[in-house]
Amino acid sequence: MLTRRHLLSSAGALFSTVVVGGPALAQTAQERQWDEWDAQVRPTSYDPATSNPWGLHPRFLPRMIRTNRTLTPGDIHVDAVARYLYHIQADGVTAMRYGVAIGRGDLYIPGTFTIARKARWPSWTPTATMIERNPEYAEWAGGQPGGPANPLGARAMYLYAGGRDTYLRIHGTPQPATVGFRASSGCVRMVMAHIIDLYDQVNTGATAYLYPGEQTVTS
Repeated sequence: MLTRRHLLSSAGALFSTVVVGGPALAQTAQERQWDEWDAQVRPTSYDPATSNPWGLHPRFLPRMIRTNRTLTPGDIHVDAVARYLYHIQADGVTAMRYGVAIGRGDLYIPGTFTIARKARWPSWTPTATMIERNPEYAEWAGGQPGGPANPLGARAMYLYAGGRDTYLRIHGTPQPATVGFRASSGCVRMVMAHIIDLYDQVNTGATAYLYPGEQTVTS
């Protein structure tokens, strides 16, 4: 005879299995989708040093360079004038250099930030200020799901200051032709294939230094 105790313990076993198994299956499906999107934005036979279907100036392709002094491994330095992002390697004296786009006009904000969060194929929600400046963004006031057309692209690293989100990001872009220019709403943009490479090399807690741009801003 099944008692109430037996029924409760059986139900608990059944429901615990569903709760644990459900999200795991959904996560696997999501990761498969992310992998498909990664393949879409990476050129065939991709070689970071030579692949350039985006028509970038060659100087914006990834290069390993030597630093002028020893720096903290893992940190990121953004040269806003030259439009370069440097990721400091384990030895502290070499860095992987990438081309970037920065904020247009006076939207670029130099400073020292902490990479407090990272996301793969993130969603994007424009701020009220961004919508005021670009009314077409109102369509996504409730958020735009991640995907190849999302403004944050394949990866995003979230910049915090004093424990607070600055709403500045280092992220991929579906507009690779903007690399080398002032083009964003303040964030640092990278070619999607390049930020996919960089993303796994950067740990949360790393420091990002965004140096001042040109003295005169014309675009």
